[in-house]
Amino acid sequence: MPDATLDKGKAQDEVIMETLDLTRVYPGITALKSVNYKVYRNKVNVLIGENGAGKSTMMRMLAGVERPSSGRILMDGEEVSFESTAKAEEHGVAIIFQELNLFANMSVMDNIFIAHEHFHKGVIDTKTEYQKAKELLENLDLKVDPHTMLGDLGVGHRQLIEIARAMSKDARVLIMDEPTSALSQAEVRNLFRVIRQLKEKGVTIIYISHRLEELMEIGDEISIFRDGMFVGAKHRQDASIAWIIENMVGAKKKQFDYHKAEYGEKVLELKDLTSFKETGGYQLDHVSFSLRRGEVIGIYGLLGAGRTELFNSILGLLEYQGGSVEMEGAALEGLSYQLRLRRGLAFVPEDRQKEGVLAIMSIKANMTMTQLCLIPFYQSLRPCNEHHERELVNGMIKDLSIKVSNMNLPVNSLSGGNQQKVVIGKQFLIKPKVILLDEPTRGIDVGAKQDVYQQIGKLAASGMGVVFSSSELDEVMALSDRVLVLAAGKITADIPREELDRERIIRASTPVKL
Repeated sequence: MPDATLDKGKAQDEVIMETLDLTRVYPGITALKSVNYKVYRNKVNVLIGENGAGKSTMMRMLAGVERPSSGRILMDGEEVSFESTAKAEEHGVAIIFQELNLFANMSVMDNIFIAHEHFHKGVIDTKTEYQKAKELLENLDLKVDPHTMLGDLGVGHRQLIEIARAMSKDARVLIMDEPTSALSQAEVRNLFRVIRQLKEKGVTIIYISHRLEELMEIGDEISIFRDGMFVGAKHRQDASIAWIIENMVGAKKKQFDYHKAEYGEKVLELKDLTSFKETGGYQLDHVSFSLRRGEVIGIYGLLGAGRTELFNSILGLLEYQGGSVEMEGAALEGLSYQLRLRRGLAFVPEDRQKEGVLAIMSIKANMTMTQLCLIPFYQSLRPCNEHHERELVNGMIKDLSIKVSNMNLPVNSLSGGNQQKVVIGKQFLIKPKVILLDEPTRGIDVGAKQDVYQQIGKLAASGMGVVFSSSELDEVMALSDRVLVLAAGKITADIPREELDRERIIRASTPVKL
């Protein structure tokens, strides 16, 4: 990482990158409209806006992933043209993508240095790479051996490896697109420490996030995009969360109103569910709870607490060694994932790219594919009712405010947040008895979260049982009828809505070593 020598006499707000009338047009949609945007040297330049506002498109232009349709990019006052990410990296611009861009079957070290390996006499210098990878990981307080296979790590750790890879390229401008979306609170603190170290070394940060409290803590300059346009900017000390939200959503601002649904009979019950780690200890430690129709249960816990393992056990995707899962009084043991879906279970996974969407298929095909899994084989031979299918998909697109001009476009033409809404809508369409949502609002903006909250409220009001996990405590407290806190695979607190207390939840989520 370069040690930039800053001229003390220069203005603190010196511009390192700038766009002039930058425009990007895709078939049927203009993603960026004549944007004039400034990136200030040696600052954390926060960029915020709803999904589809143009943030990620702008970053792809600055990082050389895509070319603008028109307009100019300046760096250090001179016009530049980035035909590729390699060209951008030559000018000192690196990007950490929102969706992880890593290889599970390769080591951590190989992922960090792929496409920019260290060579010695024509051979990859693995000794140097190992030492440099170790230093990068230590800077992130990530206790992982560089030879570890990436596939053995969870989503949160993979996000930190992506950050380490970007840091290895000696960037002058480092773009971070939702870097904390899969990180625990402790890991976020480590990342913020690293960002401050990078600033001290003269590195400029462009930081995209939907977590407003993060932006106010780490940001120096805050810029807001809406509908493909730059709508305003302020120094952090002059900005407020109210100002940010007002400019982000404009007249579309919505509020989620909690409405307690009438509870019905018990629809899901876990009794002493226990799963062991291969390395010893518990993944799930005698977990017991029940869910009633119309009830919304929020699962809160830090990274590694067992939230994803809990959902996978209920769905039959993870083998457990003790206890039972019952639905409407009937045991689910021995049933496949598909048969559990037919019993009325539905699932929204945490990793949308790996488990949620088929990127090359259309939005309509992605949203209706779960319904096909529920159709008996003999019925699947009959022609689909295309008109009915289109009505269902259009209705869900409207309910979730998915920004798309045509449902037949490939799902990877959408922004990350809108892809997440497709994953959620796909499960909402089958109208299950119980829906499990693992981090359903990961990478979704403030306005889009309200759409998801409203849908969850409607599902509960219709008599569906809802269990969701979230790393955002405010979200858990706002949406839940009950909060179950997980720590080290064990339920450490079961708190009804009227007794919810932030300090109590945080304290219960911290594993205590005796």
